Amino acid sequence: MKAIAITRSAPDNIAFLQDIELPQPVATGHDLLIEVKAISVNPVDTKVRSGFTGDTPRVLGWDAVGVVAAVGESVTLFAPGDEVWYAGALGRPGSNSEFQLVDERIVALKPKTLDNASAAAMPLTAITAWEMLFDRLGVLEQGNEGDTLLVVGAAGGVGSILVQLARRLTKMTVIGTASRPESQKWVQKAGAHHVIDHSEPLSEALAAAGIKEVTHVASLNHTATHYAEIIKALAPQGKLALIDDPETLDARPLKAKSLSLHWEFMFTRSMFETADMIAQHQLLTRVAGLIDDNIITSTLGEHYGAITAANVQKAHAQLETGRAVGKIVLEGF
Repeated sequence: MKAIAITRSAPDNIAFLQDIELPQPVATGHDLLIEVKAISVNPVDTKVRSGFTGDTPRVLGWDAVGVVAAVGESVTLFAPGDEVWYAGALGRPGSNSEFQLVDERIVALKPKTLDNASAAAMPLTAITAWEMLFDRLGVLEQGNEGDTLLVVGAAGGVGSILVQLARRLTKMTVIGTASRPESQKWVQKAGAHHVIDHSEPLSEALAAAGIKEVTHVASLNHTATHYAEIIKALAPQGKLALIDDPETLDARPLKAKSLSLHWEFMFTRSMFETADMIAQHQLLTRVAGLIDDNIITSTLGEHYGAITAANVQKAHAQLETGRAVGKIVLEGF
């Protein structure tokens, strides 16, 4: 089968994302063999690529839509021919290949109303945003009236869906940050009550918008840069959740306000095969329903064409500029 893999370690190894041929895998146990139809590219892809070492090519990609081609003997949730969407597991070969094995417990039927490209933009970021908002920050559906959520980096893939979920499923006031006119417009379209510029000190930008403090913060990038301002903006007993990887993070400044710190990593459930691993099947099923009911929309930003090494390289390069709006999607081999 065709696949795109990182084949060499180097300081800048985007050029070593290359087309390769691999044997088609066989589904056993709880695995589905999925014929991949469309994928999207995420920051995790660039992190794994840049950190690649060794001599065995590694297939990247953790976002896909496809058709179930075969099922393992323990599968109960799906049958061959089902159209599905999923993000996969970090420790297994990724979706940049014609066929992929994925555990049924982290897969769901794709939304009926979306084409493959629009659906492929969603799984990883939907899981991350849902877990961050409802599991880590403890926000309640149709609850938290009077609370205010600040989403730092709201124009990216996770922010695009997090703003929608918070605006449409909770009673919070939602503030998104974005620094360029096109990204600010994108965040407004997603449903933020207010959009502020994170190139300014956050406390000043919030004050200019008439906001004294916030109760919850979802920090999606550059947390280290904004950390002091986030603490200043948070109300006493507020909550901070993040997904990026600051080299260091001193928790002591959180003490005076009794602020809580939460990390979200959507691969935790599959990596440790947690008892609630099936929660990702359930939440992806719920998100598909929200899309089909026109409550939330796809966060597809750009379609880069077919799934080829050249187009995957282009997507990695664009992501590393930090200027991508929404999700980058590729479709078809």
